[in-house]
Amino acid sequence: QVQVVESGGGLVQPGGSLRLSCAASGSIADMWAMGWYRQAPGKQRESVASITSGGRSNYGDSAKGRFAISRDNGENTVYLQMNSLEPEDTALYFCYAFVKLDSNSDYFNYWGQGTQVTVSS
Repeated sequence: QVQVVESGGGLVQPGGSLRLSCAASGSIADMWAMGWYRQAPGKQRESVASITSGGRSNYGDSAKGRFAISRDNGENTVYLQMNSLEPEDTALYFCYAFVKLDSNSDYFNYWGQGTQVTVSS
């Protein structure tokens, strides 16, 4: 019953920038964290960035120094600002929300369907 929707992907030249958005909605009792993974053809799924409801962020090695994750004030929305993009960043980017649907249940990840980022000359 949780919907996670990404947007903002597209085609960009090497060295360019994109900002991805992700909004989570539905029957959410508590939000713990949201973040991004990506998967390119022939590669394993890779963690990109995450941020907790308290504002603590983490980045995968490939994102450090180039990407920045942020959250909307008081809303279940996160953004991924991607700068200095390289062809190696080409992938399908998935957003997740780590939430619980009931106050007495466990936290689970809910995933969006992905937004494609293509970096090419």
